[in-house]
Amino acid sequence: MKPPRDFFKPLAIGAPVPLTSLPIRTERMIHFVPPHIEKVRAKVPQLISQVDVVLGNLEDAIPADAKEAARDGFIAMGQENDFGDTGLWVRINCLNSPWVLDDLMAIVPALKDKLDVIMLPKVEGAWDVHYLDQVLAQLEAQAGVSKPILIHAILETAQGVKNVEEIAAASPRMQGMSLGPADLAASRGMKTTRVGGGHPGYRVLADLEGDSLPRPAFQQDLWHYTIARMVDACQTYGLKAFYGPFGDFSDPEACEAQFRNAFLMGCAGAWSLHPSQIDIAKRVFSPDAEEVAFARKILDAMPDGTGAVMIDGKMQDDATWKQAKVIVDLAKQVAARDKNFSEIYGL
Repeated sequence: MKPPRDFFKPLAIGAPVPLTSLPIRTERMIHFVPPHIEKVRAKVPQLISQVDVVLGNLEDAIPADAKEAARDGFIAMGQENDFGDTGLWVRINCLNSPWVLDDLMAIVPALKDKLDVIMLPKVEGAWDVHYLDQVLAQLEAQAGVSKPILIHAILETAQGVKNVEEIAAASPRMQGMSLGPADLAASRGMKTTRVGGGHPGYRVLADLEGDSLPRPAFQQDLWHYTIARMVDACQTYGLKAFYGPFGDFSDPEACEAQFRNAFLMGCAGAWSLHPSQIDIAKRVFSPDAEEVAFARKILDAMPDGTGAVMIDGKMQDDATWKQAKVIVDLAKQVAARDKNFSEIYGL
């Protein structure tokens, strides 16, 4: 085990010093862009102001014969645009692919400090993070990068979920994790072809009462357990948890419900794979205005966070003060990023 004093030392001579805490950023949606498609790349300048994170996708959904074009397109996209306070991320190819080293060796020196986060697919254990951590340090030193490029892991194998805590603790570069439901379903041997969301066959029946038929049935959430484990691991180590893709673009209501479940459980954001999902994520991962107003009442009534008070007929104490602070702090972040929410919240 690495000594604590060495954990925050650069892994290469000349590499930037690792961060001791994450930058405070609003990341309600990670919007995926296929950079090998020129007409999609052309829309990026308008997209930047609409989303919190723009991600160039080089992995799944990119054909094998388009991998190099996607890599080149992402570099051009990064160099040609000013992203301001919008995050610029890339999902590289997985570590056992023939493209991953070329992805890293081309992108890091080309984009340097413009690149915020590398999303690493199919992370199975801390060893995957350690490998990327070392390679990035060497490339940062060589290219003169001044701030560490962070790592975001996708949980999409059974082994990755089993090792989720070790992955979260693997490096100061860790920014967060996302649920990857499609690959995870295959890895677990689950019997579904859906990308995220529930399944009508995964349900419980109400108790049988006499001869009344049909019995009410209630659909359950296939991903509740995994999201809970991911959120606990991320919060323990100061990272952010994200819901991944929701593949049914024709069902915005189900998408919103799935995103909201993840938000309530502690996720910071979700992937948006289609433009229609941007506003859904923006709405869901920004706290409700009435909830913010009530949380502010709690904080105002308990300035030092101790004691107990009655507000609107409900008792509030130290524990609810902490809950209220989570909501108000998030509202302030969202308001600083999005002027519309600044007006809604009165901040």
